Amino acid sequence: MFSSKSRSEIEMPATSSGTSLIGAGTTIKGDVVSNGDIRIDGTLKGNISGSAKVLIGAEGVVEGDIEGFQADILGKVSGKIIVKDLLNLRGKAAITGNVSAGKLQVEPSVTFKGQCHVGEDSVADVVELPTNEERAMAQ
Repeated sequence: MFSSKSRSEIEMPATSSGTSLIGAGTTIKGDVVSNGDIRIDGTLKGNISGSAKVLIGAEGVVEGDIEGFQADILGKVSGKIIVKDLLNLRGKAAITGNVSAGKLQVEPSVTFKGQCHVGEDSVADVVELPTNEERAMAQ
């Protein structure tokens, strides 16, 4: 199954219910590409690219970028998040990185450090804004 892909990219086949799962206690290093829904309850040190729904459970940790159609995040994410439709940040989610979504729903218990772009146009036209350090160096 993994022999045709490079070691840093894993294509997750959907299970019978259509959802791929990285369970609690599991750590994966590398990028994950999934055509179906994907749920992370463990740790992923890499990027997620999905064409369906991405769910990061309460104990889930992602150190990388997330791209998908929809996403529910309850765990920790350090990286850029791009969601074409609805991004739902719930529970004690902790996000460090820029967010771009068609629609955004955030519960009051969520912590977020980064910039946020919401609306249909924001997903198509994601622009990286300079950090404070980059602005200081340019002056």
